[in-house]
Amino acid sequence: MEKGTVKWFNNAKGFGFICPEGGGEDIFAHYCTVQMDGYRTLKAGQ
Repeated sequence: MEKGTVKWFNNAKGFGFICPEGGGEDIFAHYCTVQMDGYRTLKAGQ
């Protein structure tokens, strides 16, 4: 699995983008792929 930093995430729309550590194009992130308990969200810089 690739690692990276959250560029932005819109809670209302449930998606955002992640900048991969190794460079390259930003990765689309949908809330259903966030693996955590409760309200699934990401914050910029995470």
